[in-house]
Amino acid sequence: MKISVVIITYNEERNIGRCLESLGAVADEVVVVDSFSEDKTKEICEIYKVRFVEHVFDGHIQQKNYALELAKNDWVLSLDADEALTDELRDSICIAKKTDDVDAWELKRLTNFCGKWIKHAGWYPDKKIRLWKKSIGQWGGQNPHDRVVLSEEAKIGKLTGDLLHYSFYSISEHIQQIQKFSTIAAESAYANGNRANLFANILLGPFYTFFKKYILQAGFMDGYFGFIISVNTAYSKYLKYVKLRELQKGQK
Repeated sequence: MKISVVIITYNEERNIGRCLESLGAVADEVVVVDSFSEDKTKEICEIYKVRFVEHVFDGHIQQKNYALELAKNDWVLSLDADEALTDELRDSICIAKKTDDVDAWELKRLTNFCGKWIKHAGWYPDKKIRLWKKSIGQWGGQNPHDRVVLSEEAKIGKLTGDLLHYSFYSISEHIQQIQKFSTIAAESAYANGNRANLFANILLGPFYTFFKKYILQAGFMDGYFGFIISVNTAYSKYLKYVKLRELQKGQK
C-alpha cells in the first residue's frame, strides 16, 4: 500500500512547513496544488521536494478533486495545510499501510483555536475520512463544507491518534473567514435550490445553534473561547441565510 498525500494551499507559509514535516514515513508521494500563493508557500514546499502544481481555484471541492487526479497512487491521504499528524496518528497510518481489508480510514481531528485545544462545542472528536482508496471515493458535499463521499460498499476502519488542526490564530481571522465562507455557502445553497425561511432560518436558527454549541455540546467547558466559538457559529448560520435571502430577493 503506497500513499499519495494531497494538499491544497493558498498563502500558507505559516502552516505548510509544519504539515509537511509531520508526514514522516507515511508519504510515498506528496502533491501540493496551490492557487498561485503570493507568499513563501512555494519556496517552503520546494525545500521538502514535493510535487508542486499551480492551478486556478474554482472551489474547495473542485480543487481537492483536481489534486486527487494528480495522485499517482490509489491510496490518498488528503490534508489541509493547517493540519499536522501526531506521532500516534502517523504510527497508526504506517500500520494501516500493511492492511488490505478496508477501503477507507476514519480519524479524529483536534482543533486549536487561538492557542487553545477545543474539546467541546461539537469540535471534538471531529471525525473525518481522510485516507481512502481513490478508486472508491472523492470529494463532495456543498462548498465550502466539503466531505469525502465513498461508494456504498466501502469498508471503513478507524485510526488512532489525532489530526491536529491549527485553525485560527485570532478571533478576527475567524470572523473574516465567516464572512467569506457564509457568502460561498449561500451561493452554493442557492444554486442547489435551497431557500431561506425568515422565521426558521434567520430568527430561530442562530439562537438554537448557540444553545446547541454552548449548552448541549458543553462549549462552556472550554471557557472564554468555547463561548466565542458558540457565538461565531451562530453568527455564521445567521449570515448564510441572510445572504441566501438576499439572493432570493434579487431573483424576484
